[in-house]
Amino acid sequence: MQELAPSFQTYAWGSSTAIPEALGTAPDGGPVAEAWFGGHPSAPSLVGGPAGEPLDVAIAQDPAALLGPDVASRFGPQLPFLLKLIAAARPLSLQVHPSIELAQDGYGREDARGVALDDPRRAYRDRNHKPELVYALSPFEALVGFRAPRRTAEILRGLDHPVARQLHKTVTADPTPSGVREAFTRLVGEGTRPTPREVSELADEFRARLVAGSPSPRTDRAVDVLERAYPGDPGAVTAVLLNPVSLRPGEALFVPAGAVHAYLDGFAVEIMANSDNVLRAGLTSKHVDIPELLRAVDCVAAPPIRIAPERVYDATEVYYVPVDDFELSVTQVPGGGVVRLPGVGPRVVVCLEGDVVLRSAAGAELAVHAGRAAFVPAADGALVVAGHGRVVQGSVP
Repeated sequence: MQELAPSFQTYAWGSSTAIPEALGTAPDGGPVAEAWFGGHPSAPSLVGGPAGEPLDVAIAQDPAALLGPDVASRFGPQLPFLLKLIAAARPLSLQVHPSIELAQDGYGREDARGVALDDPRRAYRDRNHKPELVYALSPFEALVGFRAPRRTAEILRGLDHPVARQLHKTVTADPTPSGVREAFTRLVGEGTRPTPREVSELADEFRARLVAGSPSPRTDRAVDVLERAYPGDPGAVTAVLLNPVSLRPGEALFVPAGAVHAYLDGFAVEIMANSDNVLRAGLTSKHVDIPELLRAVDCVAAPPIRIAPERVYDATEVYYVPVDDFELSVTQVPGGGVVRLPGVGPRVVVCLEGDVVLRSAAGAELAVHAGRAAFVPAADGALVVAGHGRVVQGSVP
């Protein structure tokens, strides 16, 4: 096993303090949105520390030892998951992640058109799907998936703006996935979305209703926050169609491929399939591809998928998800104790608190303190952790 140094994403929505404080580094005043612990070729971590080798390169040189025969045969010569710290100080884009089938098709089409991988207009950075799990480290707010059309109609009732009246008519006349798709397309679609002035006017109606009495203050506040962050963007109004989600520290949410979502605020661990495919509908200055997003989005109304952990080995909670690419475990290491960690394949371990020592069945040992991470190859076998603190581990089922 070796130290794993993250790569950083400095997107504008990121917090300037949360990730630097978690990693024990001095903030430079700029946003740090994400710290990536993984081998995605667009921003691989460095195995061996900040002066080390990109993890994807190391794996390609010896996939059998680093991944193990089973993982290498199922996923090829790549780590199947990407573990992140994510810190949102303002809302992220309204987005959807594609299925494997759509990703393979979209990647091939963009390649055929000669769109470079680093072109900001490119939607597909790889051929993989991107289901993801969010484990909250602070209060975390999000909008995820479509809510019941009946509830959307209740929230829209009484609003006088023509856009609101049309949305109400749509979800009332057709409270099915087809009606949800029509309403969503009405807000974000090319040629159908409201003008910035109409968005501003409708957002003012939501704000006024907060004072006068609202059937959903939470939705009204979400529209207010989104429209202030992205003035005139119709993505702000989609809050009326989406499920609001609040996570307390230690709670987790699974977002499958096809689920429309926008993270609003908070600090979390995020683990996903090894992909950087994001299809955006708005609330961003980045590339927006409405037709591709509408191909990928699942318009079935359903409640958010909260994942309850299963306790194993006394000190560890495992968040199992319905995909083969990853699972997340969280272990509280008691002072002076030695705790077994689940899994024997390739793993990424990040120490969130305290000071711990990782020991493998193969005899390897590595001290990891708060803010540091390790890559544990499959060849190291079973893993125990000693010391005192809290660690999260990404692994392959």
